[in-house]
Amino acid sequence: MLTPLRWTDGALEMLDQRILPTRVEWIRYTTAEGVAEGIREMVVRGAPAIGIAAAYGMALAAHSRSDLKSADAVLRASRPTAVNLFWALDKIQALGTDHPDQILAMAKSIEQDDLEMNLAIGRHGAELVPKAANILTICNTGALATAGHGTALGVIRSAFAGDKEIHVWSCETRPRQQGLRLTAFELMHDKIPFNSISDGMAASLMRAGKVDFVIAGADRIAANGDTANKIGTYMLAVLAKHHGIPFAIAAPSSTFDLSLANGDLIPIEERTGTEITHIEGVQVAPDNCPVFNPGFDVTPGELITYIITENGVFRPPFQFK
Repeated sequence: MLTPLRWTDGALEMLDQRILPTRVEWIRYTTAEGVAEGIREMVVRGAPAIGIAAAYGMALAAHSRSDLKSADAVLRASRPTAVNLFWALDKIQALGTDHPDQILAMAKSIEQDDLEMNLAIGRHGAELVPKAANILTICNTGALATAGHGTALGVIRSAFAGDKEIHVWSCETRPRQQGLRLTAFELMHDKIPFNSISDGMAASLMRAGKVDFVIAGADRIAANGDTANKIGTYMLAVLAKHHGIPFAIAAPSSTFDLSLANGDLIPIEERTGTEITHIEGVQVAPDNCPVFNPGFDVTPGELITYIITENGVFRPPFQFK
């Protein structure tokens, strides 16, 4: 099974997703500060995987007898949008202990629970997928973004394993190209039929009747169902609504932030402009080109047909408690 993280000999190793799919390399971290840097620089990415990594970061701090409050603070500051990060750190904090073995056990439990939630999401979501379906998705929501199997891509995996005739349109997901680099990598690994497309192709495919189902993951879901996900997701939801195509979100319960009444309150990370002006370190824009680069957008709950969780499928109007 593909995995983005592994705990080995008292250290956390991250599969470096910045260089996939052409190279497979693992980076070894022994401090919470190092884990935070790996999260911030997108060595690991995907909301559930970020949360798991943060939990292991706390285990590293405990084992090295570092100050746990400082470790918690540096990990919380690594990325602002993915609520799983804060959820995992809150679970560590709730233990009320600095005992290394107990914190490590909780980190391992968070990882195992995420895998089980993903498998349940896959089962629930597969029931919604037509027997023969062209499915459009964005970003990477598979094993590399989670403890295994995946959320939105986990639904696709489960539907394919259930002998449904699946074909996937995988948006490249500019500017970091997670769909082209990572989702394509996973789909090829599982031999699921697909085509990678540029993000701008989605509308013409829908108009041509070549999309039956759209599914995305989530980094944070507010109490009213408004959902933050990779930039470009909101655009797909609007297009799906216009063309009468079901639009689904797949996410574990750890992605819900019920302290927020709606999506306007979700913090949106703005990333460095070089992600847009440079590709693989090669400058493709004019010198000093001004850039606006939010990493996420928010899809209003009224545009979402289904929210698929490990606890079942929810339909609008959404009001989670």
